[in-house]
Amino acid sequence: MACNSLFSCSLTRAYYNKPSGNPSVSTPFLSSSSVQYKQNTREISLPSVASIPYQPINVDYLEEEFSGHGVTFEGIGEYCVTKMKLHNGSTATLMLPSALITSYKAKMWHGGTMELLQTNVTKGEGNVDAKIEGGVSLDLKIETDGEETSWYPRTWALHDVKGNSKESIQIEMISSDSAGMIELRYLINLEDDTLTSELVVSNSKASSLRLTGSLINHLTVSTPEATYVTGLEGSDFCTKPPFMSHFSINLPENYQMLGTMLSNTPLNRLVTKEKNSGQSENKEEEKELEGEEDDNYKHLAEEMSRIYTSAPRYFTVLDRGRRNSLVVGREGLDELYLYSPGSSYEFYSNNSYICIGQSALLKPIIVGPGEIWRGGQKLHNPNESY
Repeated sequence: MACNSLFSCSLTRAYYNKPSGNPSVSTPFLSSSSVQYKQNTREISLPSVASIPYQPINVDYLEEEFSGHGVTFEGIGEYCVTKMKLHNGSTATLMLPSALITSYKAKMWHGGTMELLQTNVTKGEGNVDAKIEGGVSLDLKIETDGEETSWYPRTWALHDVKGNSKESIQIEMISSDSAGMIELRYLINLEDDTLTSELVVSNSKASSLRLTGSLINHLTVSTPEATYVTGLEGSDFCTKPPFMSHFSINLPENYQMLGTMLSNTPLNRLVTKEKNSGQSENKEEEKELEGEEDDNYKHLAEEMSRIYTSAPRYFTVLDRGRRNSLVVGREGLDELYLYSPGSSYEFYSNNSYICIGQSALLKPIIVGPGEIWRGGQKLHNPNESY
């Protein structure tokens, strides 16, 4: 049994040979149009993404090896911007080696393009480096049965570029553990109206792997008050504190305001309970933290942080303020993470966004010895024409 296309299957058994040699890595910055600065002004220096150490990248090699497919590379110090552009105007920008997608501009019905992702740049410690938050981020933890150590794949190497600017462009990246027994392939595919992210995990170990983590989209919106999600009615959910990854847009003052923001809500009670896990739990509060979605037109005006465990594979995000919609699809990941900061707080006025992601936060994904697991998502823009 083989899987040749995205969303064709989730798990197969196929003993695989690790390619010889290490491909070169590439690291980007982000397109200026996708960045919103939290503080006015000064020129910032090279970005550090969540304090992850990077290796220098040979941008000249990348240009020579992979140019001609509608992809360009731009080096900034030890980093590099990788940009895909189609003839219809749609573009996607990603960073390597972090594989963070910082921008996705899709063609709209009015003939122009619109940025669909929220990406922020904030000052680093000592105002020296900059930190990049948001975009589409992959955050994984991989554990092996019988081993105490965990692996967090956060450095990716550019492996291949396929396609052309007239039809579609695909960028393939790889990341391997130190022993070379676990290999991850991350494929980003840009089409006229779709941005697809696919993850392929190959386990050459004699023991099973446990994958936990998420693929989170920070979607820019006019305001959460004007944003709705359709298609979730009847889905089971549980309320959880906001999930913070290396690329999450930080809540004000690193969560210090969380208690005040969410006081007297089930979410606040959950945060309190997790801090005091040794105390007895209130059964009535537990019931409030779980439920079934009764609204097929879910309004995101209020703060919320949920994991849906039985959501449909496809649903739609509607933004009345910007007059656009986005269809989100997933495969291989059973959980849907949904977060809205709400519209009641002044500090979100210039950074309006919501988070929607595919996750394995409650239940890990098991990849047996010699197996290959596939999962991913699609962001489909239906607004190119009406």
